[in-house]
Amino acid sequence: MRYWKTAVGLVLTAVMLFPVYWMINVSFTREQDMRKSPPNWFPFNGTLEGYRTVLDQQLPYLGISFVVGLGTVALTLLIAAPAGYSLAKLRPRGGRALSFVLLVAQMIPGIIMAMGFYAIFLNTGTLNTVPGLIVADSTLAVPFAALIFTAFMSGIPDELLQAARTDGAGTVRTFWSIVLPVSRNSIITVSLFAFLWAWSDFIFASTLDGGGNHQPITLGIYHYIGNNNQEWNAIMATAVIASIPATLLLIVAQRYVAAGVTAGAVKD
Repeated sequence: MRYWKTAVGLVLTAVMLFPVYWMINVSFTREQDMRKSPPNWFPFNGTLEGYRTVLDQQLPYLGISFVVGLGTVALTLLIAAPAGYSLAKLRPRGGRALSFVLLVAQMIPGIIMAMGFYAIFLNTGTLNTVPGLIVADSTLAVPFAALIFTAFMSGIPDELLQAARTDGAGTVRTFWSIVLPVSRNSIITVSLFAFLWAWSDFIFASTLDGGGNHQPITLGIYHYIGNNNQEWNAIMATAVIASIPATLLLIVAQRYVAAGVTAGAVKD
């Protein structure tokens, strides 16, 4: 019984990962070999021309994506960590209603938010700018991050915070010196998701930064496909390069993410 379940799991995993394999395969395949029928399942006569093109043309897009991703992480942590601490431990009036609003905020379609931001950024002069894109991407991450921090920080023993107050620490000092250090798993979880959302964003980027000189990699791939729809090895090489940061982050942080997401789910 156990063997056939494993076999089914392996088959389903192979089906889901096949597009990734094919992306990597095509990125190394020569142009003349792509027209063969049946296609080559492995690039025996592979080429790095696609990756040379990526390094020559797509590096500025990658750099902007890194800046936007890191900026989104910083802004998300700056807003969501104190908010989560307040909801979990300070218990302000209307805290439950605010938690519900944060939950509902995650259900708003991105295109609706993008249209609202477009009007605001147009009037404030922040359209087609990196800071504007950071602010927009943060709106996707902050509600989720605040809920994750609230769930995690609710599990911090009140006795620990009371001991800090007894030693003379105020609310801010307690948050900075006690709460944040023990919230490492949730911080890593929030940072990872915020970075990945900003890294993979296309709606905000195309709406709020489509005509600027500082565009992220999602727009770089989009423009490249539109201008070079026959150079599939370079297109797929761009996709492979763009996938590497997200893949490495997920591999490195997976155990912290599992701990951070499940925090607060089980209580004594």
